[in-house]
Amino acid sequence: MTQAPVTASRAEEPAPETPDLSEGWGEQRGRLRKELRRFDVLLFLICTLVGLDTIGSVAAQGPQGLTWMAILAVLFFLPYGLLVAELGSAFPVQGGPYVWTRLAFGRLTAGLNQILYWISNPVWVGGSLCIIALTTWEEFFTPLPGLWKYAAGLVFIWGGALAVVQSVRVGKWVPIAGAVARIVLLGFFLVSVVVFAVRNGVHALPAGEFSPTYAGFVALVPVLIFNYVGFELPSSAAEEMRNPRRDIPLSILRSGIASLLLYGGPILGIMFVLPSERIGSLGGFIDACKAVFTVYGGSIAADGTVTLTGAGAVFGGIAAAGLIIGLLTSGVTWAMGAHRAQAVACADGAGPAWLGTISEKHGTPVRVNLLSAVLASILLVAALNLTGGDGEKYFAAGLGLTICTTFISYVITFPSLVVLRRKYPDTPRPYAVPGGRLGTWTVTALATGLVAFTVVVLIWPGFGVGWFGTEGSPADSLPEAFAGQRSAYTLSQVVPLLIIAVIGLVFYAAGAKTRRTKS
Repeated sequence: MTQAPVTASRAEEPAPETPDLSEGWGEQRGRLRKELRRFDVLLFLICTLVGLDTIGSVAAQGPQGLTWMAILAVLFFLPYGLLVAELGSAFPVQGGPYVWTRLAFGRLTAGLNQILYWISNPVWVGGSLCIIALTTWEEFFTPLPGLWKYAAGLVFIWGGALAVVQSVRVGKWVPIAGAVARIVLLGFFLVSVVVFAVRNGVHALPAGEFSPTYAGFVALVPVLIFNYVGFELPSSAAEEMRNPRRDIPLSILRSGIASLLLYGGPILGIMFVLPSERIGSLGGFIDACKAVFTVYGGSIAADGTVTLTGAGAVFGGIAAAGLIIGLLTSGVTWAMGAHRAQAVACADGAGPAWLGTISEKHGTPVRVNLLSAVLASILLVAALNLTGGDGEKYFAAGLGLTICTTFISYVITFPSLVVLRRKYPDTPRPYAVPGGRLGTWTVTALATGLVAFTVVVLIWPGFGVGWFGTEGSPADSLPEAFAGQRSAYTLSQVVPLLIIAVIGLVFYAAGAKTRRTKS
């Protein structure tokens, strides 16, 4: 990144001034409170980027997961960070991604796009986050038979909703706690892996297994890129930050480095501790924690069954609580950003006006927050019934849909960089993508192209596998819980996406009155 302002070629007509981005925000804007400092934004991003729900999914693909992680750090993570740093510092307005897309492509496109971005949060919270939290509880504490599983899931969802509705002054402590929990949990896990290795040895990782393959790439690209996204979320609360033009780019740089370290170490640790055949997408990290904590008390049977005793059981319980807190704070932090952007969209006429209201008491979009919790609850109950309580199947479908909805929205949002450079060349850009027009097009093409490809392989796992002489079978790329059930998996993605598209159109129609008032 460079601090030099962007030099753009002038058209024959003078470039239009950047419009008043508070238009449509009206009195709601005055209810926001500037409470976020640079350190808060840094921890917010660490909590956002370091998702504990996908560590097992990456480790399950073996050592080549680390290879692809390094490759995508260069080809996606870096360009994506540069892209968001420029947009966030040039247009530091509440609503972030919605506003960038609105300025670039108009209200209709931005409104439909924002629905995808927002609704991915209740899908995620009521889906993969909830199921991992429930699985962790059952592994370390007590089973949740029958209705108890539903009750525990609803407590998880509504506990997060209660945190999201709080004022920024109070609510910012949730991502702070989440960031600290991640650092402590993952740090203690790595220390325990070292102790475990000294006492018991580790599983060898042959150098050949680090070699990247196309089949591995297709399997890994969704979760790896999903691990790398979230830089834009603080921009959704830009008008609650004390100095967004300065703090957003610096926080992106620092949190990006931290997230690479916090991801890579635990993934390597899981592969050292567990045999490859025992690493599952859902339970990989949980199982690895149980195994390494036997160094403090416990044993591993010949069949791989782990029993924790004494201090091992105590540390296991503490780690389990930390993991559940980490999962909850992931959902809360994403909700804090996505819900604010949705409220701005509704206040701007891209949705029902009543959802664009900011609470005078809390300074947050309480109505959007509560609606999201309702949707997550419905999803939880429906999914547990449709999957017959099959956690692996529920996890695979929920995580796939979360990533798919989020990434489709990115396909629209990322090209805003190129369009806004052209439309508003005179807008001050404290941080700009280096390389002028070529640099702008390069980072946009890399970031957009990779998320678009990810959407394809999520809807049709194994896309391209076996083509042009590549090794492997497309069927092997299906989630294990959907083995031999391609139609069922594809329907689990396509049908909800169609429903979400209809919701977006309904929302836009509901904003007609607001649009007429503004015109």
